[in-house]
Amino acid sequence: MSIPEFIADLTNPDLAFLPKALLIAVMSSVVCGVVGCYVVLRGMAFIGDAVAHAVFPGLAIAFVLQGSLVAGGAVAGVVTAVLVAVFAQNRRVKEDSVIGVFYVASFALGVVIISRAPGYAGSLQQFLFGSITGIPDEDLYTAAVTGVLLLAVVLLLHQQFVTVSLDRELARAVGLRVFWLDIALYVLVTVAIVISVQTIGNILVLALLVTPAAAARLLTDRLGAMMLLAPAIGGSGAVVGLYLSWSYDLPVGGTIVLVLAAVFLLAWTFAPRHGLVARRWRGAAGDVVAARAR
Repeated sequence: MSIPEFIADLTNPDLAFLPKALLIAVMSSVVCGVVGCYVVLRGMAFIGDAVAHAVFPGLAIAFVLQGSLVAGGAVAGVVTAVLVAVFAQNRRVKEDSVIGVFYVASFALGVVIISRAPGYAGSLQQFLFGSITGIPDEDLYTAAVTGVLLLAVVLLLHQQFVTVSLDRELARAVGLRVFWLDIALYVLVTVAIVISVQTIGNILVLALLVTPAAAARLLTDRLGAMMLLAPAIGGSGAVVGLYLSWSYDLPVGGTIVLVLAAVFLLAWTFAPRHGLVARRWRGAAGDVVAARAR
């Protein structure tokens, strides 16, 4: 399918679900790109994966009750994040163990709940792998408003998040409330994931959170530039992925993830300072200089 044909389909009234899917894919990619920068800086990809599991029972309950998936997933994720933060205060059991217990239990609860709903198999597939059809207008509006609020919170707490991400002991020493900042970041990760689940699916959503930020990390040493590059990479990947998915009848979530993975591989290979080619070139140049010095 050519690009003009894809644009024509986007404006086709009979395919009203397609522009909605594009909008929510881009919005979720931008939000995940911004929040994902903190996830990558703190090395907390496991927490992102765990949160993706935690939102599942809320999505399942909202589906069964025909309510807002965004609201249901957000409530479930926030409740689970708070429980993890509270139970992790007991240092006898490490935080990663507490995360493993609660988030896997949450996912299992979601599977049990949705198994009681009619059309269980199709619903489960939609939640796990995403779908570009059947996104209600209400969820689109909720995702847009929630995304704007999330970005506003990020702007407000950015300096504190950076300080905690780089040096937790320094953050405590200067009087920052590290525990509550952790809770705030968990909530932001939860909301970003909930916005994304409908398009990309529960299993693949971690890629949307981590891959654009990881690619941006390879391309720049400046945090400000990274936080601009990551949502740009995520949003562009969503557009290209949806175009390829629609053109070749491929799963939309998997296609978007593969596009983002390709961008990461290109950055890993050709990034100006940290890419494989640049590092090899510097190594070869250093060997030449050393040889001349001898």
